Amino acid sequence: MKILHTSDWHLGKNLDVQSRIDEQEKFINELEEIANEEDIDLIIVAGDIYDTSNPSSAAEKLFFKSLKSLSNNGKRPILIIAGNHDSPDRLIAATPILQDMGIIIVGTLKTVIPVGDYNSYKIINSGEGFIEIEINNEKAIILLMPFPSETRLKEVISYKMDEENIQKDYSYKVKKILHMLSENFREDTINLIVGHFFVIGAETSDSERNIQLGGSMAISADAFPKNAHYIAMGHLHRPQQIKGTIEHAYYSGSPIQYSKSEANYAKLVYIVDLDNSGVKEVKKRFLKNYKPIEVWKFKNINDAIEQCKNNSDRECWVFLEIDSDKALEKTDMVNIRNIKKDILEINVNWIDKAIEEEVDIYKDRTIEEEFVEFYKKIKNIEPNQDTLDLFFDLITSNDEKGEDI
Repeated sequence: MKILHTSDWHLGKNLDVQSRIDEQEKFINELEEIANEEDIDLIIVAGDIYDTSNPSSAAEKLFFKSLKSLSNNGKRPILIIAGNHDSPDRLIAATPILQDMGIIIVGTLKTVIPVGDYNSYKIINSGEGFIEIEINNEKAIILLMPFPSETRLKEVISYKMDEENIQKDYSYKVKKILHMLSENFREDTINLIVGHFFVIGAETSDSERNIQLGGSMAISADAFPKNAHYIAMGHLHRPQQIKGTIEHAYYSGSPIQYSKSEANYAKLVYIVDLDNSGVKEVKKRFLKNYKPIEVWKFKNINDAIEQCKNNSDRECWVFLEIDSDKALEKTDMVNIRNIKKDILEINVNWIDKAIEEEVDIYKDRTIEEEFVEFYKKIKNIEPNQDTLDLFFDLITSNDEKGEDI
């Protein structure tokens, strides 16, 4: 079975006040091309379809359009779970229609998918938190964990007030559910987990809104059952493999850059080839960066203006940082933005020339010269040799003890 693992589309998300819907549509088109090229049997979307629980009409239109194209008009199964940004009720509203197209959407842990034929595949068995699916004569058991908030778990996580114990109880609860559901795994099936959560130790970026309350809604890597073949996760925007659990546990990350902290790594989806004996290959398919986020840094306003002129027609979002010993005029700001339209932010790093010159005076001085200068300020006379010797004895003694001076 060949699976495409993606997540965190955040349809409708803006950058500052700038819409990203055009870039998101290009991503969907590229995803369809990848699915066709790789002859994908199943697409998994591990949460955060939308950026808000009340998505815009443009975001919803793109979502339904994407389902039609990605499913190849119902010939390719798509499995979707809700993330922390999604409203489960809003996400599953069109389920009766979408299931006729072979699309499964799971909003909460208590969702039960009806057993039966779904165009190109069958649901053989299902219950709260799992399905058994048959695609092209291969069977897979998939544990489904949409974002498990305290509200969605419908119970109090912990009566203890300190954060450490709350986190431990939360992780234990998720572990207990996953291990209970994993009893459905069999040796003759492909065994998968699809979840939207934060695993302790994973790398984050600043475009992710916090799904934890002070770090309490996080799970340990040992929460995952060892008999899973592959874990497809959503929430974190940096694609990464998670260590300390089964061998093949991955965050696919977001498909486009959603903050400047995401500017330094590539975006991708995972293509997973596996059977009931385990994973044969996990391949990265890197995505095009249709409009990258860039941080431009300059020592003066003239260099910044020149760079904007040279890149005026290039498709990129820009955060501009300029060192200056004076405040920029409003006309400078307007001029820069007129030259380069997609500047999101202009930060001026104030440089005090007087302080810089003073620092330059002292930077090459020896410790003896510094002491003499200090002594003269306090005593109005230069220190004699005995005083200098005593000073050096003191600092040498502290050095030998490894103490700070």
